[in-house]
Amino acid sequence: MGMRVREFAKTVDHTLLRPDAVEDDIRRLCREAAQYHFAAVCILPCHVRLAARELRGTDVKVATVVSFPFGADTTMVKAAAVRDAIQGGASELDVVMNVSKFLSGEFAYVAEELASLNGEVSAVAMNNGLNDAVLKVIIESTYLSSKMKRLAVQVVAASGADFVKTSTGFGPGGATTEDVALLREEAPEGLAVKASGGIRTLEDALDMLNAGASRIGTSGGVAIMREAEDGGLQE
Repeated sequence: MGMRVREFAKTVDHTLLRPDAVEDDIRRLCREAAQYHFAAVCILPCHVRLAARELRGTDVKVATVVSFPFGADTTMVKAAAVRDAIQGGASELDVVMNVSKFLSGEFAYVAEELASLNGEVSAVAMNNGLNDAVLKVIIESTYLSSKMKRLAVQVVAASGADFVKTSTGFGPGGATTEDVALLREEAPEGLAVKASGGIRTLEDALDMLNAGASRIGTSGGVAIMREAEDGGLQE
């Protein structure tokens, strides 16, 4: 994949989801994201308003997680979290699918929940003057068989979401190129793939992009960009 540094940066969600992250860590994350022109910062919901203030006037979006990391909240709780996040300044929502319900065979429940949340994102975004709110659905692929991964992609696509995302990074494994390729193969043209979990080097990131991802979630964004700028990619 022939990709320039700036183009590559816009595939990266600069991520900090550790429970021990403090506000100074979030401010640093935002400064780094603005410096490298990443696509977004992805932070815990309690830091959305801080990140929105720090990134005002930059080309970096605020992303946050919903029902993280297990996806086990009720639909009503997830909807309330979506509303609060968008009202606080987030324009990208990484929602964890209810993996427990999905593995229990309650596919209609999961489908209805995701469709409802997609409608919530659109409605709240419109009410807050946002034209480009993005919904990413984390399916936590390491819990799923290949058949279930394909079904999950179909459910996510039917919901109207913008991305299907591999992992939270808190499960038993992270993104693999095999999973990314499977998701990309199953996803219709309008559904993008985000890879996250265990992506620590430029080679890791490029492997995911080559496999079919169009967005990368990583806490190693700065180190990866230094690799890119030191000759890993064209200026």
